[in-house]
Amino acid sequence: MNLVIIGHLPADTEARIRAFFPPDWRVVFAGPDLAGSCLRDAEALIPEHLPINAALLDRAPKLRMIQTGAGYDNVDLAECTRRGILVCSAAGVNATAVAEHTMALILGWYKSIVYLDTFLKAHRDSRELCYSGGELCGRTVGIIGLGAIGQRVSTLCRAFGMNVQGHSRHPKSIQGVENVGLVELLERSDVVSLHVPATPETRHMIGRQAFQRMKPTAILVNTARGSVVREADLVEALDTRQIAGACLDVYEEEPLSQASRLRDFPNVILTPHTAGYPDGVKLHERRCAFFAGNLQRAWRGELPENLLNPDTWTGWR
Repeated sequence: MNLVIIGHLPADTEARIRAFFPPDWRVVFAGPDLAGSCLRDAEALIPEHLPINAALLDRAPKLRMIQTGAGYDNVDLAECTRRGILVCSAAGVNATAVAEHTMALILGWYKSIVYLDTFLKAHRDSRELCYSGGELCGRTVGIIGLGAIGQRVSTLCRAFGMNVQGHSRHPKSIQGVENVGLVELLERSDVVSLHVPATPETRHMIGRQAFQRMKPTAILVNTARGSVVREADLVEALDTRQIAGACLDVYEEEPLSQASRLRDFPNVILTPHTAGYPDGVKLHERRCAFFAGNLQRAWRGELPENLLNPDTWTGWR
């Protein structure tokens, strides 16, 4: 089987990833700029932030399956379905990494970690300190999206003594989580944390009206997808002090523009879409094992997990 993996990875990481796949498989690594030359013989594809559209699929006539990570907003699902190409996600496989990153951002903001670190490294006099940190215990977090990541975040927040309320398209019974409507969540939360996928329905679900409903002391945390938040409205909300701050790992434009106003706010913590990384070499053993297992499952004629377009399965083999 010919498998193409898109992404810039160190050579030793590539070797470790290859070891997850059967030795008789041909595994090719390529950067997005070289993907076209590798696609002609590809039967399976693991893309990293590469738009999968009709133009790309035209260059991959043998492609039968696409295995994405947790998100799949870079894939034209309808076009893949039309061509009979399976598309599977790895939803939930990096839930712990993202949830921990989310918690780190919340703690970092409430404990003023970035400010205090910068203060000391600038050799400032302690008498000039303007510490405005606070405790998480007793505060209310509103989690929008109660999938694997949202549920893991709820567990961590409860461990800190926070009140947890949640909102999802399909309400779920989760211990310690109060299901509420979106408006109520926005109005009551001290922290609004986003954990929904990028879909047409979730695009810009958090914009001017949402910020107007949030407390002026509340913060927004987004480790989901940049398109969920209308960034211009977020900048406006920060400018006008409609909300107290934000912690962001994802952006409408990635990588984040050097000219982005978000870089200028002292009450905003930014990270470069790294919430899902479990370590410094981008090797996520659980994710690699899932990729390998799911691809092999399909090639054996067994229904793969997290199949996003099940209509393609009938007669796929």
